[in-house]
Amino acid sequence: MASLKEVKSRIASVRNTLQITSAMKMVSAAKLHHAQQAIQGMHPYEEKLHSILTDLLSANGSEAIMEGAFSRPQPVVDEIEMEEQVAQKRVAVVVFSSNSSLCGGFNANIIKNFKKLIEELNQNGFSNSDIYVYAVGKKISVAARKMGFEQKNDYSHLAEHPSYNEVSSLGKKLMEDYLEGRVDKVILLYNHYASNSNQPTVQETWLPLSLPNAENAGSHPEKALEESEELIVEPSAKELIEELLPKVLLQKVYTVLLDANAAEHAARTVAMQIASDNAEKLLDELTLEYNKTRQQKITAEILDLVGGLQR
Repeated sequence: MASLKEVKSRIASVRNTLQITSAMKMVSAAKLHHAQQAIQGMHPYEEKLHSILTDLLSANGSEAIMEGAFSRPQPVVDEIEMEEQVAQKRVAVVVFSSNSSLCGGFNANIIKNFKKLIEELNQNGFSNSDIYVYAVGKKISVAARKMGFEQKNDYSHLAEHPSYNEVSSLGKKLMEDYLEGRVDKVILLYNHYASNSNQPTVQETWLPLSLPNAENAGSHPEKALEESEELIVEPSAKELIEELLPKVLLQKVYTVLLDANAAEHAARTVAMQIASDNAEKLLDELTLEYNKTRQQKITAEILDLVGGLQR
């Protein structure tokens, strides 16, 4: 059995750890509150933009308008050049993680799904040189670098301080690369804030766009189509979509950043709560052990005194 001094030292150590985890939980809970307000305030705006865009595309013919609004020019090429273009396809992957640890399985899950995504891309014919990784967060940046991927720009600061201007510059670069043919697909990989205890990993294709049709044009397609037919659009639906579409795309990247940020703080809050509960449980066990050991020591001393008197 451990001595009283050892048990007392462990109690002090656990008590110090409990103070740290409790403080970190309070800080994370405060950051989570601000992150929740940011994401909740952004969702109505994003949903309204999507609703307007969906109504316009549904009423005016999405495919015809999209061809001029946000599609890459397709030059006339012969069969040999076409085969070379197919062989030179590129994909960009934007991955979101945290800059620090102590947030449970938050980073482990995103790294695991990132590796799974890379394996799927490799199986589909993409080599690692064909995959451009944009890491938002130090943890995924280090993991990607260990896997052999290099990042030209550092976006780690966005994981702690989301900024629309900075993330929109990343989005504009990705749109420019897509339109000019440097990449053929852009994938977003992040942890979604579903609740304080649930942050599932989500993989979404950002580009090319999935066009809305009459079957999936919003939650009430018939109503959306009926309302959009009554809209008077000036100067034209095409010009409005050309202006609205980039905003929707950039807003999506910013919303994902806020979503991942809220998920990180939620995961850390839960992790620190669990750590604090475990520390309190361990502290109770150590206190009980200390009292038992102290009681046994006192009993042994009393028995020694009684035995000495009887002699």
